[in-house]
Amino acid sequence: MKNFAILLATWFHVGRIKKAPGTWGTLAAIPLCLALHFFGPFWQMGFSLLLFPVAVWAAEAYEAHVGRHDSSEIVIDEVLGFLITVTWLPLTWQTYVIGFLVFRALDILKPFPISYFDKHVKGGIGVVADDVVAGILGNMLLQFIFIKSNLLGLQWSPL
Repeated sequence: MKNFAILLATWFHVGRIKKAPGTWGTLAAIPLCLALHFFGPFWQMGFSLLLFPVAVWAAEAYEAHVGRHDSSEIVIDEVLGFLITVTWLPLTWQTYVIGFLVFRALDILKPFPISYFDKHVKGGIGVVADDVVAGILGNMLLQFIFIKSNLLGLQWSPL
């Protein structure tokens, strides 16, 4: 079970890429996000809710394994954060590119309240919580962009 937790925490070893593991982890989330997009926003939200405790568990297991908090190799939190970022938005390349840029900027710069969770919440939940908050803020920003502009592209509907 420990090996499975490590595998999930590093998102199938993507987090072990030495240069910019968080960025690679976010990129590695795209296939999952695309697949869930086809099932609809309720599936995206449901999967996010299920992934949250799994991510906390995996992050805690990885922290125990390496003996340090919020190791850069843990990227399951980026996967969850990016999934939250693109939920309830149109399936366009613009959504994914702008969502990626917004989420990474929020995750790297950690403005308030993201910084609060990053600094004050410990353990696996602390590893995951700041990325969840970044995902929520990123989604809110993208929702605003979607409502007020065409930057996220034109929506296509088969109906």
